[in-house]
Amino acid sequence: MELQIAVSKVVKWASRESGDTLEMIERPTGGLSLVLVDGQHSGKGAKAVSNLVARKAIGLLAEGVRDGATARAAHDHLFALHGGKVQATLNIVSFDMVSKTVVLSRNNPNPTYLVTPDAVTAGEGASRPIGIYRHTKPLIEELPLMPNMALVVFTDGLPTAGARRGAPLDARAEIEKLAARGLESAQSWADELLAQAMAADEQRPADDISILVVAVRPAPAAVYPARRLVLRMPL
Repeated sequence: MELQIAVSKVVKWASRESGDTLEMIERPTGGLSLVLVDGQHSGKGAKAVSNLVARKAIGLLAEGVRDGATARAAHDHLFALHGGKVQATLNIVSFDMVSKTVVLSRNNPNPTYLVTPDAVTAGEGASRPIGIYRHTKPLIEELPLMPNMALVVFTDGLPTAGARRGAPLDARAEIEKLAARGLESAQSWADELLAQAMAADEQRPADDISILVVAVRPAPAAVYPARRLVLRMPL
């Protein structure tokens, strides 16, 4: 098996800075963690908030701190700095290559979707953003890594796309359409979801949109296993 990670993101129309931040870190005990943060509102202020939270989380994960403790510490840090007046959503996705599991830590009202060959399911339980309520905790779920499974994580710009026209995008329905077609690649799913959101917003996104797709696919035959990372960014 091989792990595919893809991200597609755009900035809010007429805004220079995205309030969403995605970071990745290799853990000292092996494995990989991805951190997706959506700062309150959009623009420069939101970017400062999301960078603050992402840096705090990545620093702790790099030291081997567990995901739940990392999410709580990121919340405490934001709450202490801004006195409960600034919020952010936080998703942490971690992969343990020894146990072959994925850990999902969520402080985001939007669910994380798990796609398997049999079903599309949403993470259970209501989850609050960090930074507002003093005793905020993440929702945590651990799942085995299975062939042809996928995880879809996103910021609120995806499900609210089209809302200004009175027709918000149904994120689950779009993911179910992709699942019905079959898992081609993580990147193809991320790009398709972004394209649907852009179409719903008439190519002028009303909010920052970030979509993270993780897929477990059959690995091509190789003489020696190698990791590869590809980034494409408009300049």
